[in-house]
Amino acid sequence: MRKEQSTPLHRRSFLQRSIFSGAALVPYRESGLGDVTKNKHLGFQMPALDRDPIAIHDSTLIVNGLDPSELTTRYVEMLRLAGVSCWLRSRTAPGVQAFADAHNFLDAHRDRIVMTTTVKEIHEARRSGRIAHIFGWQSANVLGDAKGEPPPTALRAYYQLGLRVVGIAYNVSNIFGAGCLEPHLGLTRAGQRLVEEIHHLRILLDVGGHTGEQTSLDAIKISSGVPIVCTHTNVAALIDNPRNSSDRLFEAIANTGGVIGITAFNDFHARTRHDTKIAVTPQVGLEKHLDQFDYLRRLVGSDHIGLGPDFIEGRDPNASINPEVAPLEVYSKKPWLYVKGFERITELPNITKGLIERGWSTAEIRKVLGENWLRVYEQVWGL
Repeated sequence: MRKEQSTPLHRRSFLQRSIFSGAALVPYRESGLGDVTKNKHLGFQMPALDRDPIAIHDSTLIVNGLDPSELTTRYVEMLRLAGVSCWLRSRTAPGVQAFADAHNFLDAHRDRIVMTTTVKEIHEARRSGRIAHIFGWQSANVLGDAKGEPPPTALRAYYQLGLRVVGIAYNVSNIFGAGCLEPHLGLTRAGQRLVEEIHHLRILLDVGGHTGEQTSLDAIKISSGVPIVCTHTNVAALIDNPRNSSDRLFEAIANTGGVIGITAFNDFHARTRHDTKIAVTPQVGLEKHLDQFDYLRRLVGSDHIGLGPDFIEGRDPNASINPEVAPLEVYSKKPWLYVKGFERITELPNITKGLIERGWSTAEIRKVLGENWLRVYEQVWGL
């Protein structure tokens, strides 16, 4: 993949240019871990960085590899302040109206964020100081309403609207395959045709996480020569939560050349399938989150790890959810927590600092922050 050729956007100028609506920013200093950057308008603090994390962030096109937060000016600004250049905004298979609403927002704020469907467009967005937005689905449920003879579903139409990443099922079964709550059920005949259609359109296939293990393995088996990803999951070997993924699946994804995004969701770091009597899982700290990176580094190597924090900024934290889709063996009762130290995207520098302290090289950290995602995007979508 071609390396980014543009002049790095230095942290000081990046933050100073991020001011909007009268927000008062205090820029990062290049040293002094006790300092913080404050944005009173947005109502959060950003951790200070020492010289090494600043240099890594400035020289890396950072990809937020999965994040279904609301598309708002506030969140776009949070991404900019965190140094994120590319955002995969993947939802649970919204229909046409959701795409229309998103396109209307992107049109209205094209000076800050732009739809992208290729790696070239992602680099162009960064050079112009804008966030690159990618459309994704966490399941293909909406396609299950298609009538007529298979294969084609309505997927081609959504591709034309900008869809570039597609998952199969969200926790429970649909006509294509099984969710993580039914890990032993495989890909259906309709699912096989869907996977073929996804690859024909050069869409990136997202397995694991919400999609069941056997369904995911079946999909990988018929995807020879194409990198497959899991945009957001955690390690089942560390925490026995049904939503987490097995070493077997991680190795299968890595063998395709794919990438595994690690979520910051607290339950997937601390809640097991046996904790149904615990209403809210106690919040764990950043060290537990960094353990996930170290585990996958040992298992599959740093070439196959990315960011997939799964934040839900701007969405109602108390909104009801179907207990059949989100049972207590997987999730605490709302509002949901994220790991302490990475509770929102603006705390991303804590991840970089933590990986440095654990002995990760600059090259490895750059891969995790964005290069690995960009590699698979280019392999599937083309430059």
